[in-house]
Amino acid sequence: MACFDCPRMCKAGSFCGKEEGKVRIAKVMRHFFEEPIICEEKRGCGAIFFSYCSLRCAYCQNYPISHEGRGIDYDNAGLKKLMQTVAGSDVTSLDLVTPTHYTSVLLDVFSDFHSPVPVVWNTSGYERSENIEKLSKFVDIFLFDFKYCDNNLSIKYSKATDYFDKCMSALKAARRCIPEDIIENGVMKKGIIVRHLVLPGHIDDSVKIFEKIKEELGTDLFVSVMSQFSPCYKAVECGLDRPLLPLEYKKVKAAINRMGFDKGFFQETSSASLDYTPDFDISKHIEL
Repeated sequence: MACFDCPRMCKAGSFCGKEEGKVRIAKVMRHFFEEPIICEEKRGCGAIFFSYCSLRCAYCQNYPISHEGRGIDYDNAGLKKLMQTVAGSDVTSLDLVTPTHYTSVLLDVFSDFHSPVPVVWNTSGYERSENIEKLSKFVDIFLFDFKYCDNNLSIKYSKATDYFDKCMSALKAARRCIPEDIIENGVMKKGIIVRHLVLPGHIDDSVKIFEKIKEELGTDLFVSVMSQFSPCYKAVECGLDRPLLPLEYKKVKAAINRMGFDKGFFQETSSASLDYTPDFDISKHIEL
């Protein structure tokens, strides 16, 4: 059966690995390492990590769940109950991490689900704009990873031939649906955040991403620029064999500031560590 959850539109599960009729969850936790406006220091966000992924990033820190599919299966009723429990656990937001390939299931669950806290669609950016428009009726915050400008890089590192066009189109759709960011007492209630991980040796591509965003959407949006790259999984095989240099990050940060992006977050280069990656041991499936 054809699947329309991500831009691949392939036979259900033939690329991502999911099984029809099931949603696999790898981890449920109170997460303290997302952006501060969706993840207050004392409350954290209620993160649900979905297994499998519509991309195949060679350097993925979460490869045990994104590539290998580690996790526990839920049906729609079980997923709804889980989301209600997490959203009601005194968290800043309900953070749905890499949910794209389960879009159709989540749209069904959302139709009868009401969250007391903002719902975050924490996505790789590889989305269908049509789905973003549907999701905007239920999702409060779109947190986009914007990974590449050059499709040669997206092919090499993530096996996606059309990443930039799909990500930019989806981001523009999200901005049309949520035209302004709403912040109350330092917490985002509705809005968009663009997150980008700077890859070593590819700082020119990082700069081009923000040039394109400025050209298409302007600079009045929150950005989150990360320096935490650390070689893992198959990164070394693809030539990403070292952490990001402080000078590389400094150059990207300076370029983004010159463009006028003044809302957002920059990491310290000391964040280049796997210490921030959750423990995906199934015996610790729920830690909330």
